[in-house]
Amino acid sequence: MSTFAVRLFGDPVLRQRAAEVEELDGDLARLASTMIDTMYEAIGLGLAAPQVGVLKRMYVYDLGEGPQVLINPEIVESSGAWTYDEGCLSLPGMQFEIVRPKLVTVQGIDLDANEVVFEGDELMGRLIQHEIDHLDGTLLIERLDPDRRKEALREWRRAQLEGPPSMGPSSGAPAVVGGSDRSRHL
Repeated sequence: MSTFAVRLFGDPVLRQRAAEVEELDGDLARLASTMIDTMYEAIGLGLAAPQVGVLKRMYVYDLGEGPQVLINPEIVESSGAWTYDEGCLSLPGMQFEIVRPKLVTVQGIDLDANEVVFEGDELMGRLIQHEIDHLDGTLLIERLDPDRRKEALREWRRAQLEGPPSMGPSSGAPAVVGGSDRSRHL
């Protein structure tokens, strides 16, 4: 099993918008497979391609029903609001109370070029929005109000000086996200 290092906050690739996937081929399938291995090793619920340094609009996830891949995802509808503590593999050891729509409908394609459309609420809805944020170059910390963002940046810098837990391959460091499996990150 090979894995990627998970890119951390401060890496410029995380601030860039990922490009649409144009070609579904064996290379993309291998990328998805390695991303899934990386997600499991990092104890994640989801992982977007930019988090492993690849600027392609795709993410992998597993909320307990087996690994899935969504390519060129787009939220086509959203409603409601849900406040929840949210963490991120690219900000290990940190979590923030974030308000997002409670219900979203997403469309994209799978690795076999089949159109995929589904609704996600609560944790699934949050995962969809979180991973698409990564594809758009938006980080969780940017969802905070200005005062909380400043505080979070101070916490991050302090953690960097003190040696934060590594969330890359073979770290095994848990972080709280919530839902039915509170030891995994989005």
